[in-house]
Amino acid sequence: MKAATGLLLVLVGILLLFSVALVLPFLQYFLLAVLLAYVLAPLQRRLVGRMAPRTAAGVLVTAATVAVIVPLVVVVRVTASEAISLLEGLREGELTLAGVEQFLLELTGQEVDLTEMLRTAVGEVGTEGVGSLLGAFGVLAHTVLGLGLTVFLLFYFLKDGERLLGWLRATTPLPDRVQADLYARLDGIMGAVLVGHVLVALVQGVLAGLGLFATGVPNATFWTAVMVVLSLLPIVGSFMVWGPAVVYLFAIGQPVPALLLLVYGTIVVGISDDYLRPIVVDRYAKVNPSVIIIGVLGGVYVLGFMGIFFGPVIIGALRATLDVYREEYGPRTRA
Repeated sequence: MKAATGLLLVLVGILLLFSVALVLPFLQYFLLAVLLAYVLAPLQRRLVGRMAPRTAAGVLVTAATVAVIVPLVVVVRVTASEAISLLEGLREGELTLAGVEQFLLELTGQEVDLTEMLRTAVGEVGTEGVGSLLGAFGVLAHTVLGLGLTVFLLFYFLKDGERLLGWLRATTPLPDRVQADLYARLDGIMGAVLVGHVLVALVQGVLAGLGLFATGVPNATFWTAVMVVLSLLPIVGSFMVWGPAVVYLFAIGQPVPALLLLVYGTIVVGISDDYLRPIVVDRYAKVNPSVIIIGVLGGVYVLGFMGIFFGPVIIGALRATLDVYREEYGPRTRA
């Protein structure tokens, strides 16, 4: 009996390793499906009372897909239009990099020929055009396949999520009371991390948007909405918009607004990201801010973008598991 049990455990371990190896190339998309399923699960439970689980899952997946694709198309179109306008302005001399070069000279004491650097970069792209095109096509194909996998997994996570959780409860060799306590804590941590990140992204995006409005950057409302989404990324999120906006202001001969936006973005927006994120998540998740920072940065390093959410959740889950173990199986303190 022991030999059979041992052999079965070894077989399970081997198959588990192979399964992990199969999932790893698409881990980002798998985690994205898990996150979306968690967010949409309450709506799924409401709809199931009015329609079949398969129909409810299909409705939610379709709505989620449209909600992602439509804004993405708008962002791509506006970004492409802005990029074309910028290139035309540089070509016709309406925009110049002289202001940026002068600022860098005063800041560092060294001359920087941005025009020549840009020309060299464009030349390298042209020289390696075929290789770059093939690489971009490979990334695009992988992304499309991964997003398709996300939609597929999301549908079945919503449709069969309750059965999957029931199977996990039946398979896990822990008492029902312990499992219920552990799942409740994990649910609380996941929800707290999600709400915390969304609130911080909203605040940081609005703060950065106020800087764009104050300095006269075109389409400030649109770019504020973009920064709200990008602010989910720690440290570099909103900077991906207000940083180029600083360069743009220099290029159109507006050095004072450019410097004001640079200082405002570095101090105000930067502080909101460094301090507000761990504080807000700590308030909801009851996890030390230092742990949140380690979870976010380590999660991004190991898991990529989805590590923003799952990094703190993993560390919080470790603490919750240890707390449950201590409460249920640890030594009892006698009065």
